[in-house]
Formats: sequence, C-alpha cells, structure tokens
Amino acid sequence: MIWSTKETLDREQIQRIQLKRLKKTVKYAYKKVPLYRKKFHDAGLDPRDIQSLDDLKKIPFTTKEDFRNNYPFGMFAIPKEKCVRFHASSGTTGNPTVVGYTRHDLEVWTECMARLISAAGVTDRDTAQISFGYGLFTGALGLHQGLQRIGAGVVPLSSGNSKRQIKMLKDFGTTTLIATPSYALHLVEVARAMGINPAEELNVRHGLFGGEGSTEAMRTKLNEGWGMQATENYGMTELIGPSVSGECLEYKGMHICEDYFIAEVINPETGEVLPEGEYGELVITPLFKEAVPVLRYRTRDITALDSKPCTCGRTTMRMAKITGRADDMLIISGVNVFPSQIEEVLLSIDGIGSNYMINVDKKGYLDKMDIDVEVIDSNLLDSVSSLENLQNTIKNQMHAVLGIHPGIHLVEPFSLKRSEGKAKRVNDMRKLKED
Repeated sequence: MIWSTKETLDREQIQRIQLKRLKKTVKYAYKKVPLYRKKFHDAGLDPRDIQSLDDLKKIPFTTKEDFRNNYPFGMFAIPKEKCVRFHASSGTTGNPTVVGYTRHDLEVWTECMARLISAAGVTDRDTAQISFGYGLFTGALGLHQGLQRIGAGVVPLSSGNSKRQIKMLKDFGTTTLIATPSYALHLVEVARAMGINPAEELNVRHGLFGGEGSTEAMRTKLNEGWGMQATENYGMTELIGPSVSGECLEYKGMHICEDYFIAEVINPETGEVLPEGEYGELVITPLFKEAVPVLRYRTRDITALDSKPCTCGRTTMRMAKITGRADDMLIISGVNVFPSQIEEVLLSIDGIGSNYMINVDKKGYLDKMDIDVEVIDSNLLDSVSSLENLQNTIKNQMHAVLGIHPGIHLVEPFSLKRSEGKAKRVNDMRKLKED
C-alpha cells in the first residue's frame, strides 16, 4: 500500500519541493546555529549562494564530531524548553550525540514512518510487537508512533526476556515483529526450544528490521524461520531516527522520503559527489527539522542511489543495502560500539594494563563480544574474590558507557601480542565467517 501521494511524484516535482525546502533550511540553520554560521564564513559561502540543488555540494559537511563537540545543546536552533522530546546516541568520548524534537519534527517523523511501515505491507489490521529497547535510542519510539499513525496495534514489549517475547507473540496473535535481525533469528531458536515452530504455530507475517546491517542470506533465514516477509529500514539519531528510508515488498532498495531528505553519495576520501549508481558514503540533508537542523550529514555508511521508478509504483529515489561503514565502528546486537569507548573505560580502571584485545563473534544468531585485558599484577589472578571484583567493576562500567555487557577475561601481564606498528585491537570473527 502507498501511504502518501508524495511517494509517487515525478522527478521534477520532487526536486522542486526539495529546492524550496533546502533554501529555507539553509537560511534557518545559518541564522539559528552558530556552528553553521562559522562553517559558511570559513567556506566563503552565503545562504543566498544556494540557488539550485547542484549548489548543495558547496555546503560544508556535518559530522558526528560536530555533535560531540557541541554537546549537549550547541547544535540546537531553539531553546531546549521548546522541545517536546529528546533522544541521543552514544559517542566515542563519553558524550552522546543529543537531538531534540518540536511537535512539527515529531509530526514529520511520524509521517515518514507511516510511509515506510506501509511500504513493508503492514496495515491497520496488524498487531506489531516492538522488541527494540525503549529509551534514548530512537528505534522503538520511532516505529511505535508510525505504527499508531497507520492504525496498527502496538505491543511495546521492549527488548530481552526472550521466552516472554514468544509467549506474547503467541497469546496476542502478533502479526508484525520489530527487532534487530539477529535478535529475530535468536527468537526463532528460543521458540523451537520451547517446542514451537514459529512459521507454523505463530502468526508473524511481517518483519521490520533495523539497528544493524543484514545480508540477503539473513533475510532468507528470517523469512523461512518465521514464514514472514522481512524488510529493512534506515535512519540515525542525528537525522531524525528511523524513517529516512525503507524497503517495499519488491526488494529493490530502500525508498527515501525525498520530500523530507536529500541524499548524496560521496567519495569518503575526497568528499567528491559521485554519479548515481556508484557506491560511496551516504550524505543526508533533512529538509524539515526545527529543533536541530542538519546540513550534509556524513553517515559513514556505504551505499549507492537509484532514482528510477520502482515497480511498486513509488517514484522516490532508492538506496541500496548498506554494504559497510567508512570507519571502524562495531555494531553489537544493534548497539554502536567504538573501540575508543572501550579503551577509555579500561584506562580509567586501576589494576589493569593498557593492552587489550576485543574479540567479536556470534553465538548462534546473536553477537557476542569478549575483551581480553591484561592485569598489572599477576598475583591478582590467584585471588578469586579480587578477580571477580575487578571483572564486575569493568563489566559495570562497560555497561554504563556501551549499554551492553561484554565478557571480560583477565589475563597475565604481557601475554597479549604486541605490535610494532599500528596496534590491532579488534578481532571480528563475524567478517571472516561472512567471507
């Protein structure tokens, strides 16, 4: 089902809307946000210089570091008292990237989510169980409000407690599952261990997945395990949350809500805008945000764009499945984790050395992260109580910063491999298995 006529406009109509909103957004950001005034001045640029969509490439990029450096409210165009909601994502230095929303921002976010949910085949006759964690993470509430907009029933169960997840899916007759793809596959295993065949005994027919990358092989397993139609959606906190784009049931890429977002793909090394169809780093400019306007945000995600109309009837530009990232961020069960975050925690704790190794793998379908850490005094390893206390201290501080509980293995001093060049801190076995 196509939710809005804006999804079927011709390219000239779409670009006319985009240019009008781009000019307004540029003037607004320049006037209201000191960072953008400085960026424009440094580039010798005036808002009046933006007269065409091609002029977009003249505007300096915005990065995650801009948000971190202006924590908490330096990116805001309005006093925080005028915001009706706040969200945030984690950062590499302990400070999250903070965003706010006006009622208008939430309205647009909800509208875009309604489009993408409808594209995935969900209607007002469906009941959706949200198995994302609720909180500062934008995923759960973003999908929640979009599902309510189209009239679907929402079961806001949040994440974890897998057996209860299965019970609610069964007892409520849930037809739509919202989760990370790896957790959805884990739930298949849990259901089978409970003596339930999800594809035959549960009623889940739609899966809306995000929060982490996934492959076509994973989609196949999801569809087979649940008897569902699995779709992927895309977004990030700095842009608005999930709702930038999402798949229709033709599976030919994720449709971008183009009347509210302009997408570009650039060479991540040079910043040069690449022709349509070439893979590079995705750059997004939202065209509606009142609380936190953003110009040319570098997502670090690698994709390609296609503006040809889709066989579903939508004419909006599509972005290909994300193939990777232009930086070293790890995604552990939908949570963004940077090695520098881990290092920051480890180096703040007495009793352990500066050498460590991050080991990432999968246990079944779930991501698993273990960290090998050298102790300074090997005698510590002989004391069970001291060892447990130190491990618990590290685990608790990791959870406070990362939001997850990695396994912690304390090892002998100087037992981890040293490097004469750049230290190798991450051993990601998931990549080897994918290859």
